[in-house]
Amino acid sequence: MTESPNAAQIEFWNAQAGETWARFQDLLDRQIGPLGQEAMRALAPRPGEAILDIGCGCGQTTVALAEKVGSAGSVVAADISRPMLEMARRRPLPDGAARPDFRESDAQSDRLGDGAFDAAFSRFGVMFFSDPVAAFANIRSALKPQGRLSFVCWRPFAENDWMKIPMDAAQPLLPPTPPADPTAPGPFAFADADRVRGILERAGFADVTIDGFDARIGGSSVEDTVSMTFRVGPLSRALAENRDRIPEVAVAVRKAVEPFVTPNGVFMPAAVWIVQARHG
Repeated sequence: MTESPNAAQIEFWNAQAGETWARFQDLLDRQIGPLGQEAMRALAPRPGEAILDIGCGCGQTTVALAEKVGSAGSVVAADISRPMLEMARRRPLPDGAARPDFRESDAQSDRLGDGAFDAAFSRFGVMFFSDPVAAFANIRSALKPQGRLSFVCWRPFAENDWMKIPMDAAQPLLPPTPPADPTAPGPFAFADADRVRGILERAGFADVTIDGFDARIGGSSVEDTVSMTFRVGPLSRALAENRDRIPEVAVAVRKAVEPFVTPNGVFMPAAVWIVQARHG
């Protein structure tokens, strides 16, 4: 991947970001797991199928796919983050599951297997391509005729209280930040459903459907929730150059998330797109 057009993302996910996701794998899987499950429900993997897991991260979705396709099927899991792949390869497999093939690979430019897969899946792994049309054209080339695609991605930041409420609480205590490019590679690059549809159609996909899905996610203590907002997401980036503000920001964020405490932990609203398409 040394010549990859996604060199900046590769560097990012092989440094602190990838190490953070690997370290806090359990908390993060618990938090976003239900959103990936909805995209997997839409995909409906069947025993014996060959499936590509794009941006597999620490492998929770890969193991779930491997269990669904069974030993008669196969799962190839691609990611650019070595720390996360190392964690994924250590995950135990249920009895009867396919044995995944984990690959350090850039799904935008690396060959994935011509017409090799019945389906492609991703949980928040497709918003980081420098050229998303080229990336999805490459993914499409790996699908069999009539092969299907299903992924989950974030709707706009303003609709995701689990990130917005902590950020709103912290902002009065931090210097102003310039607005981000909404189409730049990043978590919210696919927030605009019309843009996503256009990307997929230009890449050759057909029968594109994009459905909103809302859920409350979390399940961690107040302290773990605050800690995670400081390590993952927009607030972590805002704090990167303002480490001296962390103690007072922590007080404000803790107060902001306390109304969302339940007997099973902190649960806050999340808003995503469930995207499906077929090889055109």
